[in-house]
Amino acid sequence: MIDLKLLQKDFDGVSAKLARKGVDTSLIESLKEKNEKLKLAKAAYETLQADQNAMSKEFGVYKREGKDINELKAKVDANKIKITEALDIQRERQEELEKLAMAIPNIPDDSVPDGADEDDNVEIKKVLTPKEFSFTAKEHWELAEENGWIDFERGVKIATSRFSASFGMGARLERALINFMLDFNRSRGFEEVSVPALVNRTALEGTGQLPKFEDDLYKMQDQELFLIPTAEVPVTNLFQDEILQETQLPIKMTAYTSCFRKEAGAAGRDTRGMIRQHQFHKVELVTIAKPEQSEQIFEDMVSCASDILTALELPHRLVNLCTGDLGFGAAYTTDIEVWLPGQNQYREISSISNTREFQARRAKIRYKDGKKNTFVHTLNGSSLAVGRTLVAIMENNQNEDGSIDIPEVLKPYLGM
Repeated sequence: MIDLKLLQKDFDGVSAKLARKGVDTSLIESLKEKNEKLKLAKAAYETLQADQNAMSKEFGVYKREGKDINELKAKVDANKIKITEALDIQRERQEELEKLAMAIPNIPDDSVPDGADEDDNVEIKKVLTPKEFSFTAKEHWELAEENGWIDFERGVKIATSRFSASFGMGARLERALINFMLDFNRSRGFEEVSVPALVNRTALEGTGQLPKFEDDLYKMQDQELFLIPTAEVPVTNLFQDEILQETQLPIKMTAYTSCFRKEAGAAGRDTRGMIRQHQFHKVELVTIAKPEQSEQIFEDMVSCASDILTALELPHRLVNLCTGDLGFGAAYTTDIEVWLPGQNQYREISSISNTREFQARRAKIRYKDGKKNTFVHTLNGSSLAVGRTLVAIMENNQNEDGSIDIPEVLKPYLGM
């Protein structure tokens, strides 16, 4: 959640930054209106409280001077009722503002480039050069079917569209990739954790998926539980509503989970193959850090994900997301896009984001900074999407006869 004190202190400045991210003008106006109502409610309460304090002082004067206090007492009692009512109104106004603020995205960092959509993202650098094929490169679904690695029709038969089933080397490679990624991340200082695939509403509100993205989530019919869209949700919320010790930070974690998304807002996109499935495997990086640590840790997380692709010999590039493509909770994001020769383009395989204290405010994650409690910074990033990594291996390592070479770093995980 955005800092409401900052909003009250510098409404115009915060509004201008939110407008860069495409926040609807009417929403900002509504935020301003509720903010003004809260300020008036606070002023009314403070005036009544000041009157109460002044009348309380008069009691001492009246007693010393032997005056009748009955009339003054009646005023004090009446004012107490007004104070209670004013405090209730102030709390109502505070709740209204906070409820609306839950629908407001994070404030973009000043370094984020302006832009409308993914076409305005800014390339940082390319890593490895795509190899040239002497034949027309096939797309991954052709290669998967030819080699018997993935069966899309059987996945649909037992579930619905955008589900698939892996067989033989396809299934083994997925498992090998998961183990390789977890081992790689552990070597970079990220502790492995295992978390539930179902979370409650509070957890999803904490990381910003709710209330805005409820239509994209799979919900249990008889319980207030949701299948996770990313391991970021349960891993970050492991420390929900806790006050950590400064010596505990940073807390660097990695986790493998299956992820579930309805992809309600992606109708018609990538309907074929494994790029946009309703269920997919992913290895995630999550860090809980002090504010002064988060920028360096962000760079470390980007390097970690990029270096996995380099170890797999997969060409990729790093891009800074523009304001129009920036996620709801992110202050800034670097995407990693892997080269897919079958599609002849780079496709996203990882997003690494620093949310600063946005998620920490929502999830109430703090640390003891001397005598005061301070909100942590939270960071998250894919390291990596397993299905998309498998897609990249198939397309980049294909041979003219349709066979696929296995990356050297995965051979020990396959007993090869």
